[in-house]
Amino acid sequence: MPSNSTYFIMTKVSEIKYKEVGNLYGARNWIEYGLKQIKNELGWADFRMMDYSRIEKWREIVMSVYLMVSLQIENLPPHDNSLNKSKQTREIAYQNIQKHPWWNQKSGWKNILNNMKLIIQPLCYFNLLKPWMTVIYTPQLLKNFHCLFDRLKKAVMALGDLIIAPIILPFHLH
Repeated sequence: MPSNSTYFIMTKVSEIKYKEVGNLYGARNWIEYGLKQIKNELGWADFRMMDYSRIEKWREIVMSVYLMVSLQIENLPPHDNSLNKSKQTREIAYQNIQKHPWWNQKSGWKNILNNMKLIIQPLCYFNLLKPWMTVIYTPQLLKNFHCLFDRLKKAVMALGDLIIAPIILPFHLH
């Protein structure tokens, strides 16, 4: 803390020295501030105070998503891909995914986040509809979802170096 700081704070932290109080709460404030900036980027801009364990859990989720998207940025070197798909196959798969009317061709962080949301969206919608499918069984709808997931899985596998592949690959319809 700067030497010219002039505010008072009370704490229940035992055995803390007077000069350490400001640094303790100042560090937490900066951590929460950084978390808020990342939440804003993700579109999760609520800022509510909660107990430390919930902040820690929420921070882990936010940072994981932030990392997942950041690893997709083209400026970073691609990681070693065990699938070893040809460049032509990957380009065709990428062109097919780009046919989505909401796909964003730009290369910024938010654009990549939005494109990843588009790829994950069908799985989210299916999980929202799944309870209704136990009430009103519709084999055709299930078949169409299966077809969509199969094509998405092939496209993501062809791209190979997408981090989100593990999200879609293990999915099975029951």
